[in-house]
Amino acid sequence: MSNPSPTLFGRGSWPEAQRIASVLRRETVGGALLLAGAAIALVWANSPWGEAYETLRDTRVGPASLHLDLTLGTWAADGLLAIFFFVAGLELKREFVAGDLREPHRAALPIAAAVGGMVVPALIFVLFNLGGPEGSLRGWAIPSATDIAFALAVLAVISTHLPSALRTFLLTLAVVDDLLAIVVIAIFYTESLSLGSLALTLVPLAVFGVLVQKRIRSWWLLLPLAVLTWVLMHESGVHATVAGVLLAFTVPVVRSEAAGGPDAGPGLAEHFEHRLRPLSAGVAVPVFAFFSAGVAVGGMSGLGASLGDSIAVGIMVGLVLGKTIGITGATWLVSRFTRAELDEKLGWPDVIGLSLLGGIGFTVSLLITELAYGAESENYDHAKVGILAGTVAAALLATVLLRLRNRRYRQMYEEEQRDVDQDGVPDAWDTVDDRADHDPDWKGAPPPGRTVPPSAES
Repeated sequence: MSNPSPTLFGRGSWPEAQRIASVLRRETVGGALLLAGAAIALVWANSPWGEAYETLRDTRVGPASLHLDLTLGTWAADGLLAIFFFVAGLELKREFVAGDLREPHRAALPIAAAVGGMVVPALIFVLFNLGGPEGSLRGWAIPSATDIAFALAVLAVISTHLPSALRTFLLTLAVVDDLLAIVVIAIFYTESLSLGSLALTLVPLAVFGVLVQKRIRSWWLLLPLAVLTWVLMHESGVHATVAGVLLAFTVPVVRSEAAGGPDAGPGLAEHFEHRLRPLSAGVAVPVFAFFSAGVAVGGMSGLGASLGDSIAVGIMVGLVLGKTIGITGATWLVSRFTRAELDEKLGWPDVIGLSLLGGIGFTVSLLITELAYGAESENYDHAKVGILAGTVAAALLATVLLRLRNRRYRQMYEEEQRDVDQDGVPDAWDTVDDRADHDPDWKGAPPPGRTVPPSAES
């Protein structure tokens, strides 16, 4: 008997589907707040009171002796976004340590799609800006990022019954995308580097790691260490948000054997994520959007000039076309070289629609724009217009395509929910592959190729 072909976007485990659904609900609320913050900033910046917005954004606060007399806009980009990347780091580590992506064949697809979704938009931007304005190529990474909260907010507005596997893929793709973006920021957008401060960063980071590995969650111990890590990272010249990712990677995901093992409940990473995700999605990202999205376009003539600039065009085409080609193309390559096939209930239009959602770039794109061009340059304003226009175009195209698929999604959802066992798990999940995940009394052996959740924290 031959082994069945691997399946792309196959059904994940029931516990993971429940967890992803909970994350999506929280991120959707955050996405709505992000949209509100960006809209308020745009209206204010283009109103007769636009100078008041700029004055507020450029107001400096903080101790000058520690080189922390930063503008409110910089505090939002460097400080608040560190919380966002801390939560993203926790989410990514949990997926690869204890989630469905601990299985290599499940992890390969979102990683490949994230890489494809970053490389192709960057190449498109470079093609549009070869021989362009001086310094324009510094923005090559701007169209490479996907905004988690924004994309999920659009998905919620569309009101489709998108299958859980695709929802999980979108969330994981966006998280991996953001983490790759922070690597790009650390490597390519660090202009000056203080090796002494960077080395000192390792001291509070290591102490923080030791404490969390010992299950210590006292905020009065951990918070000062996290802040000190952030300050030293900021002083080193590396973008301070990198500190959020490094801190997240030290947090254990599952409980140790002494604490009852993985079956004893959520580990410290899930505890931190539960506490900080509302702060990230509800405060950090919307406030950053408010201080970053306020670009004065100068009326229709100014808007036309910005949209005709090669930087704006490269970003728009990169977000809409580049993301679609990169994510869909990478998915096809995974299918081609692994002989994996799409789940029988799905079609390639679903993948294209999801790829268009990946073209919704906002939070990290705006951050890279500031690092690439500086907040006072004309290129900075043109890039912002390109990000906003590309994001809106990608969202509208995704809405059209996914709405056309809405009836099919609804039928799939109704089939899955038709029969529910007494344990509250839909029969569609109640297979030998998933019993080990939701039935603690099940004593059968794991099926071939299945890995048992790790028994020790990592």
